[in-house]
Amino acid sequence: MRILYLDCASGVSGDMLLGALADLGFSLASLKAGLSLIQMKGYTVTSRQVERSYFGARKVDVKMSRRHGHRGLKEIRALIEGGRLDPVVSQHAMKIFRRLIQVEARIHRISEQKVHLHEVGAVDAIVDVVGAVLGFHHLVGLGAPDEGGIPGRIVCSPLNVGSGTVRMEHGVLPVPAPATAALLKGVPIYSAGPPGEMVTPTGAAIVTTLASSFGPPPAMVIDRIGYGAGSRDHEGHPNVLRAMLGAEWPEVAAAEGDVMVLECTIDDMNPQGYGYLMERLFASGAREVFYTPVQMKKNRPGVLVTIISAVARLDELAHVVFEETTTIGLRYRPSGRIELARDTVTVATRFGKVRVKVSRLNGRVVQAQPEYEDCRKLAARKRAPLKEVQAAATAAFGGAGASR
Repeated sequence: MRILYLDCASGVSGDMLLGALADLGFSLASLKAGLSLIQMKGYTVTSRQVERSYFGARKVDVKMSRRHGHRGLKEIRALIEGGRLDPVVSQHAMKIFRRLIQVEARIHRISEQKVHLHEVGAVDAIVDVVGAVLGFHHLVGLGAPDEGGIPGRIVCSPLNVGSGTVRMEHGVLPVPAPATAALLKGVPIYSAGPPGEMVTPTGAAIVTTLASSFGPPPAMVIDRIGYGAGSRDHEGHPNVLRAMLGAEWPEVAAAEGDVMVLECTIDDMNPQGYGYLMERLFASGAREVFYTPVQMKKNRPGVLVTIISAVARLDELAHVVFEETTTIGLRYRPSGRIELARDTVTVATRFGKVRVKVSRLNGRVVQAQPEYEDCRKLAARKRAPLKEVQAAATAAFGGAGASR
């Protein structure tokens, strides 16, 4: 499994992420080719080598060649989904923008439809978000958000948010700015180094949407290291983001770190709503959702809704629960988690190709499960029993050698 570790000792911003990804091997040509798939013109993207506090790093800049109008979520969706991007890239990019818009709407107490990203900021944000998703997809691979998100792992360090104040359109505000603070709910942060804003809303939205966990580097073998530069140069404090790309260390099981467990009990909701609730929770980043029948007060039958998610998803998932259910309260608690090392291999069967999810303990295969959706589609296409397709995939994996 590929792992990308983001060391954010000087915070994180969109241009720092693009610079680090470029320094790792996601070329400027690849970035431009990906951005050309959306119909947005009037800007240029350049890449250059810079020095930050005597430290070499890559800087990616976005410059406007003409004036751009304001864009809201509707316009951004039309631009991204109306292009020719890989669906996985557009889905992750839209998920990031939805989080940005939702946070701005809550801060200003207005509807999401009234939130607009203004001129240069809108173009910058679109290039940063789409470019970062393209880079992550190129380097570690991204899966569809509703299918568990990311085959590889993106892990992020605790975030240095900076200190002091920052001047924005609405005045001088404390660091972290309101939108950034809201996006960082449930994520470990700290303040160190020179005063100033070190985590931008765009950078916060990208890492909290795509990172699977926050903490120290996981057990991994590093292949490449990239450095992405921010705009400022602090004496004695390199304003760079370090990204380390490598592979999971095969001699240990993967430990994903802490997760959040959310629960509520409901006894007065239309049962038809539970299916849609589950769909929305998975689309918002839940890792597991399950329902348990319970007996509640006044001897009424009810449902215990349990959600397991990354710590950073707490606010977004709570919002979904309150929107889609009749509950007026939600419990949550952190929980430790240990996982087996996992990867996916593709096997050929007489029905067609099937992905097999493989779990390993200290390098030894302990589980191998054919991907249900692959088997279901082949069973329907070939008019064969589902269990025969699954058995054929299991046999094909075993015949090819379970130790691979």
